[in-house]
Amino acid sequence: MQTIDNFNFKDQKVFVRVDFNVPFDENFKITDYNRVSAAAPTLKKILADGGSLIISSHLGKPKGVEDRYSFKHLIGQISDKLGITLKFAPDCLGKETAEIAATLKPGEALLLENSRFYAAEEGKPRGLAKDAPEDEIKAAKKIVKAEQKEMAKTLASYATVYVNDAFGTAHRAHATTAVMADFFDADHKLFGYLMNREVDAVEKVLNDIKRPFTAIMGGSKVSSKIEIIENLLTKVDNLIIAGGMTYTFTKAQGGKIGNSIVEDDKLDLALELIEKAKANKVNLVLAVDAKITDKFDFGKMSLPSDARVQFVAVDKIPDGFEGMDIGPESEKLFADVIRKSKTVLWNGPTGVFENDTFAHGTQAVGEAVVEATANGAFSLVGGGDSVAAVNKYGLADGVSYVSTGGGALLEAIEGKELPGIKAIKG
Repeated sequence: MQTIDNFNFKDQKVFVRVDFNVPFDENFKITDYNRVSAAAPTLKKILADGGSLIISSHLGKPKGVEDRYSFKHLIGQISDKLGITLKFAPDCLGKETAEIAATLKPGEALLLENSRFYAAEEGKPRGLAKDAPEDEIKAAKKIVKAEQKEMAKTLASYATVYVNDAFGTAHRAHATTAVMADFFDADHKLFGYLMNREVDAVEKVLNDIKRPFTAIMGGSKVSSKIEIIENLLTKVDNLIIAGGMTYTFTKAQGGKIGNSIVEDDKLDLALELIEKAKANKVNLVLAVDAKITDKFDFGKMSLPSDARVQFVAVDKIPDGFEGMDIGPESEKLFADVIRKSKTVLWNGPTGVFENDTFAHGTQAVGEAVVEATANGAFSLVGGGDSVAAVNKYGLADGVSYVSTGGGALLEAIEGKELPGIKAIKG
């Protein structure tokens, strides 16, 4: 497989799929540049070699052309952050875009408009009624799949080299993330620096394991993490369950959880997972205490002034109270396991860390991961909330790798083959 370090981009037109799906406020001011910064090394290497850039990304989840999700509002900020003057194509396809791409000179860079303005990017029909007849749905899918291939072919015609540097969308078989690669030979399609690091980090944590291996799984729903947990139960020595999932496991074992978040239809599943952990000799670590409150405004992530906050055993939460974070005994329990580990995977906070009153557990876990890393462990942190947490507490430099991919990382952990990776590796 071709590598970016070994490739000379001189006089090449290079199509680079990046992940510029950045957050921005009501005034279109970008509030987090991490994804832009992450793509910079790849883009600058291509330009330094004497290549020209055709940059593509999606932004948000538009249902067609939506002005709010146009890159025209952000291109100036992205240019400034990259230190690269970006031209802008007000479309992905069409004669005008093809002409701009064709006239690019070495050292020049072009940003295409939001790729998801087209249904063909995702390869899914839009506008179908929910109760549409099955034959109509099949026909629509067939049409949009053909359009997807045509879109990929057109975009590929702009360039001589294809580079995928968008791990965050590697789990999507979209026109720009996977299908385009089919139109380039093995010597002219490759991963960017970010993609390489992400793939290496995932492979290291799942296939080059130093033991003990501990995974910390947070999040509110067991249902969204079932496949991940089941796959991890065949790999890890310790599995720490945190966040809202805690209360489903607690209730399943007969505990009293008050008004805490719970999936009542997943209680039997929680018990099955506990038994699978025992059968696989995995140390399943659950919280023993919780920090609770009787009032919380989730819309504003704020604690009312008259709210009561206290610590209780996790299985003795009174009616009218809700578990919001782990307590000090759980912090110690989790940290002791993490510190002794040589491989650590962390996905998801221990509680509602967005509010400082309920952030201590997440911070304690983060600090334990940093301590384990300092003692020689390989640590991979991924998933939006985990990344936000390590950045909030200034811990990112203390872990081995912080993944930019949320869904992509989770699907990789589940053991799924990611289309964006397969398209390059074959």
